[in-house]
Amino acid sequence: MTQAETPQRATVPAPLSESSHARPSGGASLVTEQGRTTIADGVVAKIAAIAAREIDGVHQLVPRGAGAALTSLAQRVTGSESRDRGVAVEVGQREAAIDLSLIVVYGVSIPDVTQAVRQNIINRVREMTGLIVKEVNIDVVDLYFPEDEQPSAEAASAARRVE
Repeated sequence: MTQAETPQRATVPAPLSESSHARPSGGASLVTEQGRTTIADGVVAKIAAIAAREIDGVHQLVPRGAGAALTSLAQRVTGSESRDRGVAVEVGQREAAIDLSLIVVYGVSIPDVTQAVRQNIINRVREMTGLIVKEVNIDVVDLYFPEDEQPSAEAASAARRVE
């Protein structure tokens, strides 16, 4: 076979490396020989929020900061749900730091729940983005009491009809 007839082998992507190019603001830039992938901070925040909600004992994530109450109210009025609500991320070239605020269910071990949340976030972000999560800071801001939730009048009426 001549050199022109020699079949070309597919190249295996090189390990991710630090780019000499400036990172676009608002995301991680992963560079291989085949090109660059940019991951927005909001993507990392959504992954972290979903990973936190996957843990039993987490009732909900809550917004942080001064504008949090207004944002939360607007989302309830419009019916929209922000998947990254309650999460702040700082993403560098290869690493991320994540802060989140959450409400846990009364009766669970807060240290156990927060450690499970932390580990799940670290694993999910690493699996999905390749980023190394250096820290996950968690603020437990409230407790949720399931027995305090009153069924709606409509649900109670429907339950009576079934009986």
